[in-house]
Amino acid sequence: MSEPAHEPLNEPLSDTTSAWEPVIGLEVHVELDTETKMFCGCAVSKGDPPNTHTCPVCLAHPGALPVVNERAVEYAARIALALGCTVRPRSIFHRKNYFYPDLPKAYQISQYDEPLAVAGSFDYWVAGELLTCRINRVHMEEDAAKLIHAGGDAGRIAGSEYSLVDFNRGGTPLIEIVGEPDIPSPEAAREFLHQLRNLVIGLGVSECNMEEGQIRWDANISVRPAGSGQLGTRTELKNMNSFRFLQQALEAELPRQIAVLEAGGLIEQETLHFDPETGATTPLRSKEEAHDYRYFPEPDLVPLTVAEAWVDELRRTLPELPAARVERFVAQYGLSRYDATVLAGAGDMARFYEDLVAQGIDPKLAANWVMGEYSAHLNAAGLSPGHGHVTAPRLAALLRLVADGAVSGTAAKQVFALMVEERGEALEIVARHDLAQVSDTGELKAAVAAVLAAHPAQVEQFRAGKEQLAGFFVGQVMKATQGKANPQLVSELVRAALAGREPGSDHV
Repeated sequence: MSEPAHEPLNEPLSDTTSAWEPVIGLEVHVELDTETKMFCGCAVSKGDPPNTHTCPVCLAHPGALPVVNERAVEYAARIALALGCTVRPRSIFHRKNYFYPDLPKAYQISQYDEPLAVAGSFDYWVAGELLTCRINRVHMEEDAAKLIHAGGDAGRIAGSEYSLVDFNRGGTPLIEIVGEPDIPSPEAAREFLHQLRNLVIGLGVSECNMEEGQIRWDANISVRPAGSGQLGTRTELKNMNSFRFLQQALEAELPRQIAVLEAGGLIEQETLHFDPETGATTPLRSKEEAHDYRYFPEPDLVPLTVAEAWVDELRRTLPELPAARVERFVAQYGLSRYDATVLAGAGDMARFYEDLVAQGIDPKLAANWVMGEYSAHLNAAGLSPGHGHVTAPRLAALLRLVADGAVSGTAAKQVFALMVEERGEALEIVARHDLAQVSDTGELKAAVAAVLAAHPAQVEQFRAGKEQLAGFFVGQVMKATQGKANPQLVSELVRAALAGREPGSDHV
């Protein structure tokens, strides 16, 4: 995170009537989906036996020399260009010195004051409002090994707890996206990360699997009086990989800082731990500064140079980015911005939606079903869009029945559930389970008459002016027909019967 050009505000403030505003900055770490590690030829593995993908370079044996992974540079540049950054023609690697068991060299090869790319921005939507976060830099580095902390009886050797180290992950290509402190709220932080993750996935450079730690972030948090241009002393939450926990942590930390300042205290610059069980943040250690890491240029690597023509070619071949796709969905399909953001944010969901519309389905009907029943099914089954039995053509077959009036909206949800359960086709399920919509006027007139006869008090209330009861009668008819009645026709028949006229007639 870039340091402010002025000293931070950290004075006791006793004016409890002052309004406060959060200042949040995010640093996002993304593992790149390359075949080999950042500086050696070891395979980047997921789920393989521990310590089976290592070599003298990533284990820092004396005399072993690193070599930069060209594909990692390409992927990092793609992310930088998608964020509107300038890819610098020359950048250098540095040694970031610190000791920890997951770092065999006792330093991490990273970039410091001459990073790969600088000065971009990222636009994202929060509750219908377009916000922009400036991007300070995008730089490359290597990931650390994975520590597995054992505790309790299983983790004791001669009375001591221990940790295991898996060096398979050590040396995996990693990029860091450093944002400026432009995030105005916990909700905005969550949306920023969610939409940034969709962008990276859409570029095809990382799966951003959160459970495997392929994307994680640090948050720097401070508060200041509303309207002030001064930055407050910040605390930091490190290595988080849950949108929900991040939002909860920020919602806990911001009031804590305000309470300290309003009580006349000072904020200590420190790294915090968030406990999801208690919902509280607690100090972990003092916050590190750049000088604590004793950065100096990596002597075993020459400066990294990239040709302008190569960068131009990468820019030309970028896929459609989520922000542009949202705008296209609004213009092309007439969707609300909210619907377009949900459907166009992730590439696989966008593809499924467009496949559905391409089958001749009304865009708004398709949007409602994809965001509703279909998304709920994916979440319950742990599937990605386009996977599983309910393909776009199968869902389109069901929605054509809805559009044609062959099944009601209520019955269609039953059909969908049975398609999942029985792995069948919509038309077959409608026939097998007798779920076709009832549009026979004579049959529905009888159902309406029975409902009105069973609720004489409500009939009198309706005729006395309580016309909203029409919905009650329609609901009762739908219930009596197990959701199979044509709701539009039922509504017409109900009002006609209550008014003592024939359906379709304008006269009482």
